[in-house]
This record gives sequence, C-alpha cells and structure tokens, in this order.
Amino acid sequence: MNQAKLLIVDDIATNIEVLANALNLDYQLIIATDGAKALELARTQLPDLILLDIMMPELDGYEVCKRLKADPITQDIPVIFISAMTNTDDEEQGFAVGAVDYIHKPFKLALMRARVKNHVQLKQQADLLRAIAQMQQFGFSETEKLVADIKQTLEKL
Repeated sequence: MNQAKLLIVDDIATNIEVLANALNLDYQLIIATDGAKALELARTQLPDLILLDIMMPELDGYEVCKRLKADPITQDIPVIFISAMTNTDDEEQGFAVGAVDYIHKPFKLALMRARVKNHVQLKQQADLLRAIAQMQQFGFSETEKLVADIKQTLEKL
C-alpha cells in the first residue's frame, strides 16, 4: 500500500513543525494554516487522517470538523483534535462534532505517533471493507489483488 497521507491543520508554524518532524518519515504530509484551506485540501487530497487544532481564526477546529463530517466526500476521514484546550468539556465537544480522538498539548511524541498509527490503520481497514462491500454489491468476486491487499493490511497490525 502507499504511504498514508495526513493533513496537519494549525495556525501556528511551531506546532506544525513539531508534528511534521515527528511524522514526516512515516507519512505523506499536507499542511494547512487555516480552516478554509483545510476544508479545500481535505476535499481535493483526501487524506487518511486529519490532525486538527481547535483555536484558529475565522473557522475554528470544531466548525471545520462539523463541515468535514457533513460532506459526503470527507465524512469518513478520521479527525484527531490536537489542542491546548484541556477542559473535559472541550474534549467532549470535540467528540460530539465527530472527532475520533483528542490529544492535549503538550503531548508525548511517542503517544501521539501511536494514536496516529492506530487511527490510520483503522481507516485503511474501513476503506478496504467498503471496497469489498462495493465489489459484492456490483457482483464482483474478491480478486487476488484484493486478497493481497487484505493480507498486507493485516500484516501491518
């Protein structure tokens, strides 16, 4: 399988740099510094995962996540909030708008990488299951390539 693609969204360059340095060897990275650009890139680049800050000008992370989940093109892309907002109400709101995880800043790099890896693998498995379901819906049987993809995904777990 190809290297997974992550969209990092933060309006502070230092935060982007920390995340990019921690993830650039394992993932293809796309960067957005505001919510509007994040929405555009999510639709055109279709990342496997979005790491999203909450406190940004104009469109905050909650609104970006709501719009992503309302759009059929981006609704299945998992969103992890990475925020300095540590109140449990903020975290609860993050999950309420559709995030799959919430990481508090400052974070331990190893734990952040582990969470990203887990959610990327879950997304890849979900995509594979959707592809199989579509093939079955149209009367196609599982091909050798599909079986090889499944084996490769399972080996990564």
